Amino acid sequence: MPTWSLRCSACDAPAALERAGLCGECGQPLFARYDTVSRDTALSMRWDMWRYAPFLPLLDGEIPVSLGEGLTPMIEAPALADAIGVRRLWIKDEAQNPTGSFKARGMSAAVTRAKGQGVPGIVVPTAGNAGAALAAYGAAAGLPVRVYAPRTTPRPILDTIEAMGAELIRIDGHIGDAGKLTLAFAAESGYFPISTLREPYRVEGMKTMGFEMAEQLGWRVPDVVVYPTGGGEGTVGIWKALQELAAGGWIDAGRIQPQYVVAQAAGCAPIARAYHAGADRAEPWIDPVTYASGLRVPSPLGDRLVLRILRETQGVADVASEESIREWTRRLATETGIDAAPEDGCALAVLRDAVADGRVQASAEVVVFNTGAGASYRA
Repeated sequence: MPTWSLRCSACDAPAALERAGLCGECGQPLFARYDTVSRDTALSMRWDMWRYAPFLPLLDGEIPVSLGEGLTPMIEAPALADAIGVRRLWIKDEAQNPTGSFKARGMSAAVTRAKGQGVPGIVVPTAGNAGAALAAYGAAAGLPVRVYAPRTTPRPILDTIEAMGAELIRIDGHIGDAGKLTLAFAAESGYFPISTLREPYRVEGMKTMGFEMAEQLGWRVPDVVVYPTGGGEGTVGIWKALQELAAGGWIDAGRIQPQYVVAQAAGCAPIARAYHAGADRAEPWIDPVTYASGLRVPSPLGDRLVLRILRETQGVADVASEESIREWTRRLATETGIDAAPEDGCALAVLRDAVADGRVQASAEVVVFNTGAGASYRA
C-alpha cells in the first residue's frame, strides 16, 4: 500500500488516488500527504529528483517515468548580489533539466501517475515549456500526447513539442483558451488532463526544487526565495516541500519558510494585482501580453494558495516592465554566463525594486529560480 494519500489543500476533504482532479467538495487543488520519514533513511542513491522518493507519489514497486530531471545546480552570483544590493544571491538553474525547464519535474511525477492509471493518453494546455516537457515524458512512457498552445508560443518550444511526436494544436488566444479546449478534449476522449494544479501530481514534482535548495544550503532555508510566477505551481511546490521537511525534522522547525517574492510581468499580473488589493483570489487578467511567455497566465488556478503563502511569509508580489525584463535577462547572461529565460530577468527586476524600497532586506541571502533556458526563446 502507498504511504501517501490525497486531501484537499483548502477544506482537507479526502480524495481517491485514481483520476484525481480538483476537490469534489470545494473545487480547490488537492495535495498529496505523506507519512513522516527520517532524513537518514529516506534519501536514495538515485541522482535525480527521485532521490526524494518517500515524498513523491509512487506506488509499491512502481518505476518512475524519468529522464534524469532534477538535481540542478545552485550557482552563487556575487556580481548580481552587489548590483541588486543583497548580501548573497544564488541562481537555481532549472534550465539544466530535460527539455530545458523546471516543467520536467512536474511532468515526470504526473506522467508516472498517468501511466500507472492506464490512461489512453494525456493532454495539456501550455504557454510553452509545459507542452515540451509533457511531449518528452509522454514519449518516454509510451503514451499519446496532445498539446494545445497559443500561436505566439516561442517557435523553438513548438518545434520541440513536434519533435517528440506529440500532436500539437496551435490556437489563437492565450493559455486560458487552450485550457478550455484541453478540458473539452479530455471529456470526449478519456485522455488525462495534466494542467497546473488541476491534478495533484505536477506540484509534487515541482516541490523537489525546495528539497534540493534546502539540501544544497546544508539543510537550511534562505532568507528569500524569488520565483517568476505564472500558474503558481513552482512557488506552491517549494512552500509545500519546506512544510514537509520541517514536519519530518529535516530542517529547523524554528525557521520553516523564507520570505517569498512573486515576480510577474506588467502585461499579465493577476496575482500581483490581487496582492496589492488585499484580495484572497485573483481576478482574470484581460488581454495578457508579455515577451516572457511562461508568465502569460491570466487566470492562475493556484491564486489562492500563492496569495496565502505571501500573507504567511510577509512576502512581496510585484511586476516588471518589458524593458526591465529584457535588461535584467541580458545582465544575468553577461554577468554569470547563465543563458536564462526572460522569466528570470523579470525575477531579478522585481527583486531589485523590492530591495531598493526596503521590502527585502539588504542583509538577505536570496535564491532566485531561473525556470528555463534562454535558447528556447530564440528562433
